[in-house]
Amino acid sequence: MATNQSQHISQQFEKELQDIRSRVLAMGGLVEQQVTQAMEALVTGDAELARQVIGNDDNVNKMDVLIDEECIQIIALRQPAASDLRLVTGILKTITDIERMGDEAVRIARMALNLSDKDRPKKNYRELHSLGVHVRKMLHDALDAFARFDVDSALAVAHEDADVDSEYESILRQLMTYMMEDPRMISRVVDMMWSARSLERIGDHARNVAEHIIYLVEGKDVRHLSVEKIEQVVKGE
Repeated sequence: MATNQSQHISQQFEKELQDIRSRVLAMGGLVEQQVTQAMEALVTGDAELARQVIGNDDNVNKMDVLIDEECIQIIALRQPAASDLRLVTGILKTITDIERMGDEAVRIARMALNLSDKDRPKKNYRELHSLGVHVRKMLHDALDAFARFDVDSALAVAHEDADVDSEYESILRQLMTYMMEDPRMISRVVDMMWSARSLERIGDHARNVAEHIIYLVEGKDVRHLSVEKIEQVVKGE
């Protein structure tokens, strides 16, 4: 009888953990949509879409709070063993980064609103669009790695961060040139710079999620390490 009860509790616990993982992916999917729509609003000048992104931030925050509460409840009531505790704490860290990516999407949407009533540049924010595509892929791949607890995919996401940083720095140099050539563009360029900064930050948070995945799977804290060091840790070198 005791064995059956123990098995039932174990199955229920597994169901709770799986439910939380599903909620994390749903939250991540919403944030990915937020980033996509914020970039579309920026590039097309769609003020209504930008407002929609800003309005949806409440939904992201509610999901963050709900998952956080579920994790705390599991820790308090289930007293999980080390590996399960690592999963729960890793999820708590992951949703923090996902929520912050949502905040950055809102910042981009606010910049899109600022820019929507200004003249469109000839290149139509092509530089920002390219960076946005890159960063959105990082986010998507990080969520995919989380869904599968795939360390190799997580490492690939971490590698992408350096390319995003390089692309961001190139955009800043280009925008500075625009301002020097035509001071009338300063206001618009400042908004573009803040948008680029938010995209770069989303890339940073996607890398953080990748690092959390490595912690979840391998039990090794690889925060603040270079990608090369992370690979060595994962491979046990």
